[in-house]
Amino acid sequence: MKCIKGGIIVLPNCTVEGKAVLYDEKIIGIVDENDIPADAEVISAKGCYVAPGLVDVHIHGYLNEDASDGKAEGVRKMAYGVVENGVTTFLPTTMTVSMDEINAALDICRSLKEESKSWKGAYIAGVNAEGPFINASKKGAQAEEHIKAPDADWVIANSDIIKLVTIAPETEGGYEAIKKIRENSDVRVSVGHTDATFEEAYKAFECGADHVTHLFNAQTALHHRKPGVVGAGLASDAYAELIADTFHVHPGLFSLVAKCKGDKLVLITDCTRAGGMPDGEYSLGGQPIFLKGIQCLLADGTIAGSVLKLNEAVKNVLDNTDLSVAEVVAAASLNPANSIGMGETKGSLEAGKDADIIIADMNFEIKKTIIQGEIRYEA
Repeated sequence: MKCIKGGIIVLPNCTVEGKAVLYDEKIIGIVDENDIPADAEVISAKGCYVAPGLVDVHIHGYLNEDASDGKAEGVRKMAYGVVENGVTTFLPTTMTVSMDEINAALDICRSLKEESKSWKGAYIAGVNAEGPFINASKKGAQAEEHIKAPDADWVIANSDIIKLVTIAPETEGGYEAIKKIRENSDVRVSVGHTDATFEEAYKAFECGADHVTHLFNAQTALHHRKPGVVGAGLASDAYAELIADTFHVHPGLFSLVAKCKGDKLVLITDCTRAGGMPDGEYSLGGQPIFLKGIQCLLADGTIAGSVLKLNEAVKNVLDNTDLSVAEVVAAASLNPANSIGMGETKGSLEAGKDADIIIADMNFEIKKTIIQGEIRYEA
């Protein structure tokens, strides 16, 4: 048995002090520090937060690697890299490239999923297929020549590895595909890269979609007479992804989104291969992208993903809202876990769940990352 004591423990709805987290491969419970068993292996977290491992359900790349490359070593490098940012579970995210490339990426993640349970990096829970079923008018940094009409049969055939898929519902066959996917698999459907109206977005939710891909970005904007996908995302019960890098979305809106969405707010990185790298030229879906500071752009100035780290997203929301630490951490752990149907085992420090734990300082810099009871990273 192991325990972490001395820190501020972040629970789903509050923080507590003077207590300890007991765990082996699973969380055993939260006890008073005076009740720590004598034979427990003790880790001190004095002056730090003890929080659940972070869950990134939308990340394309990191450290000059990209999930869409379809390379095992690249995905491993991503997994080993993001664990330093407190991420214990992630969905390598494909984009609008050729179907051959997407299928190859799925196969690689499929082959690595079991191995990822015990390697030194974050666990691969599945894949997020952000393309190619999108609207060309809202393609953002995705390649138009690879855009296709929604193919429910392909999604269902790959539902062993796909956890989340983005669909522009207003495209030909979109609503039918959403219904078919939800009726025949556990894959969650996200509305994104879409020119849908408010009403069309709600129709997609009625058909079974329950996510919005990176709220505000690559979708119809909020207007008081045409609320768009943004309005539907805020007003509905759908999960809403937020890239809280202070560039994709102005930080003045973080509080508004959080108040509208509550436990349906999901912090993501949408990170590209430029993440963790110095300023310069990289690539995304076969297109050159240019990194300067926190901005990642195509040559024409189109935003092309981010270089955000998920622990930085937590810090950015804490710095720009009056939300509690528990609320913000949940948006990067329990909420995303729930959004892909994994909340029973991941996302919070509750008895019986996997012992995925992070120790972070007051600036949310990661000091230790523990996955299923084993230290996978130590600063």
